[in-house]
Amino acid sequence: MRALWQRAPQAADEIAAVLGPQQGWALATVKTLLNRLLKKGAVTAERDGRRFLYAPAIPQDAWVSDTGLSLIDRLFGGRLAPLVAQFASERRLKPDDIEALKALLKAQGHE
Repeated sequence: MRALWQRAPQAADEIAAVLGPQQGWALATVKTLLNRLLKKGAVTAERDGRRFLYAPAIPQDAWVSDTGLSLIDRLFGGRLAPLVAQFASERRLKPDDIEALKALLKAQGHE
């Protein structure tokens, strides 16, 4: 999705040329992922001769929000505290992270 938000429309082979070396993905893998995204409605495809040009169907901020909420629901039953605890156990929270969390709690009336 990031590749398409940066430049769209693109053909599968163009995306594979960018992502292949970074991710170790073959063209077939990129096509499979694009088809999954197409079925989910996340991308559009328009025929251009013998190939398809893909473009994002949803804005990046909406995708990130939806994906983040879905992750929290699947892994943590929709609860934020276990998510924060998991990340904090893996990586030490920096003082500015702690202050940002406190500010979020205060802004929501949880002083």
